[in-house]
Amino acid sequence: MKFSEVIANERVVERVRRMIDEDRMPHALLLHGAPGVPKLALARAAAQYIHCTNRTDGDSCGHCPSCLQHESFNHADLFFSFPIVNLKKEPVCDDFIDEWREFLSESSIENYQRWVQKLGKDNAQPIIYASEGNKIIHDMSLASYSSRYKVLIMWLPEKMNMECANKLLKLIEEPSDDTLFIMVSDDAKSILPTIYSRTQRIELLKPSTPQVAEYLVKNYNLDYQDALATAAPADGNIVEAVNSLELDSENKQFHEQFVSLMRMAYLSNLKELKAWSETVAGYKREKSRRFMQYCARQVRENFIYNLHCSELNYLTREEEAFSTKFSPFINERNAERMLDEFTRADDDIRANGNAKIVLFDLAINITRLIKM
Repeated sequence: MKFSEVIANERVVERVRRMIDEDRMPHALLLHGAPGVPKLALARAAAQYIHCTNRTDGDSCGHCPSCLQHESFNHADLFFSFPIVNLKKEPVCDDFIDEWREFLSESSIENYQRWVQKLGKDNAQPIIYASEGNKIIHDMSLASYSSRYKVLIMWLPEKMNMECANKLLKLIEEPSDDTLFIMVSDDAKSILPTIYSRTQRIELLKPSTPQVAEYLVKNYNLDYQDALATAAPADGNIVEAVNSLELDSENKQFHEQFVSLMRMAYLSNLKELKAWSETVAGYKREKSRRFMQYCARQVRENFIYNLHCSELNYLTREEEAFSTKFSPFINERNAERMLDEFTRADDDIRANGNAKIVLFDLAINITRLIKM
């Protein structure tokens, strides 16, 4: 992993690079930020840069033996620690090293739920156990093998149990001269305060919508307009943006149902609206809620579409094709009230209201509002 592959946060990347170049790397660095912000990639890039023997233009070369060992996750002075599940008496991360390497190889963006699935325990709560703390103490006591520094990357230190954290307190506060800790956290406030206070902390900010869109274009071969429409609701969370791509067929289904609702509401076709409400009521509760949220977003996008400011709109090409004719029906008289209707329906479904009644009531109200 090279610095050039890290998405966004250019200032943070430059700060970390400068600390390494000037030999000011703290003994314990904490990279933290919201879930879905690619922090683990920066930790890996920093470790590779530290070990690279032929740094070029402010980045690791990618070709020296150290870089090649990093790319294959086999560098002798690089260690990983991460949450795992308990499959034996004293579980350690090495028990899952093959799954970990596969996890890192599949994507440069860390996805906690995908890691849980890799562990084969969907309902488990992975943690970093005391036995892992013992192994870290042992590994860090050994002399570095081929580099000046041993580097331990700990993903999600907030998942350490109390016993593990207490074991590592002294090591993190007073490591040997050849040891560096890089911690990567989604929830820094949940880290044991005595560990947190011993780190130098750098927060990574959410990537912008265009930056997320560029990532989707590059990695998923999307049209840029469709990538923008996918990126916008994710609000800088790249994991959510990628997950929404996997739900692409669901979004197309939602679009079809939204179009049907609006057309039948305009025609005041109560018989068809009744059938529509029964169809959507057949969704599971969480899917019905996602549909309500999709509808609310489409109302907002169509209201904005009337302003003729394309840079403010995030519609797929299919959605835009419908909005060119539909958007005039969403105006200052009804937009807010429509949003209220979809929000209320979402709340009622969440509260286990009768979906058929909730949705038919929604459809009748939309029939009234769409002609305002």
